Amino acid sequence: MILNLVENAIKYSNNETNIKIKIYNVNDYTYIEVEDNGIGIPKEDLPRIFERFYRVDKSRAKGGTGLGLAIVKHIVKMFNGEIFVNSTLNKGTKFTIRLRRPIKLND
Repeated sequence: MILNLVENAIKYSNNETNIKIKIYNVNDYTYIEVEDNGIGIPKEDLPRIFERFYRVDKSRAKGGTGLGLAIVKHIVKMFNGEIFVNSTLNKGTKFTIRLRRPIKLND
């Protein structure tokens, strides 16, 4: 899932793009963030980007089937997690994955 998000960040950014990957824990959750300062996603497309075969603006697409983010969401759900996206057109996109950390039992 992280590989797909990083590949998308590279694919939809210019040569001067900064891509940040951040992993941290807060309380019972682990957060994974992948953020870029690329072309962004139009606001009207955000509700649909996790649908199978959905591609934002086919004219700017650089290949792909439109399955990547749907697969990412499915993997996140398999781990009982959630995925969020914040994006601003021409400013960049940040995907945040939130996973519940396993509970450690005392021996």
